[in-house]
Amino acid sequence: MYGYAAGLPAFLAYFGSGVALLVAFSILYSLVTPQREFSLIKDGNGAAATAFLGALIGFSLPLASAAANSVSLVDFVIWAVIGAVIQLLAFGAAAMTQRNLATRISQGELGAGLWAGGLALVVGLLNAACMTY
Repeated sequence: MYGYAAGLPAFLAYFGSGVALLVAFSILYSLVTPQREFSLIKDGNGAAATAFLGALIGFSLPLASAAANSVSLVDFVIWAVIGAVIQLLAFGAAAMTQRNLATRISQGELGAGLWAGGLALVVGLLNAACMTY
């Protein structure tokens, strides 16, 4: 049984760091984007929830890939930061291809939320695949 528990400290370090990075990304993403996701979601805005969840999943995919492929906890954090930057750029790309995206999400336009969330998911998938060095 001891052999199974030998990896527990590493698991806890990576998992704890992953949760902290996910929380930090959530806060950063909400601060950087023009719409205020937390209050919009609290008010029942489905477009904001869709866009935000897409960004979270889009970040979690490379985060998981980095955890699986990193050689150290520092390496994991570095690749997580790269993944976060790519996700922020994905929102910028989504906003550049759709006029008034943040306003449309704030107004609850589901198509806008699906576009932003879907693009974040697609970019996150590609990002994660590229981290399998």
